[in-house]
Amino acid sequence: MSSAPETDFHYEIEDIKDEQRGYIVTTITCHGRLTSANADEIRKVVQPLIQRGGQIALDFADLQFLDSSGLGAIVGLKVSAINKGLCVLTLRNLTPRVKELLRITNLLQLFSS
Repeated sequence: MSSAPETDFHYEIEDIKDEQRGYIVTTITCHGRLTSANADEIRKVVQPLIQRGGQIALDFADLQFLDSSGLGAIVGLKVSAINKGLCVLTLRNLTPRVKELLRITNLLQLFSS
């Protein structure tokens, strides 16, 4: 039995200008496994977007695994977005497994707001 390598993570970024609201909506579609091996990668991608402002959505429809380091990365990004005050960071299309992880760690409400 083989398992996916720890570095099996990739993403696509799509920016759409919301003319009515006057800001950019960025969707980052994540694929694979967000783990300690690549949690820093998502931080490096999202942090500059937070500084830019607007809305950021992390789409987890194809995220197969999230470990504590990956969870820590997205929580840190959410806190940065809140503290910056210019950016809204949301999670979309949570798999049942990721949703349950957020629920049992009492973080589901953080991402529901």
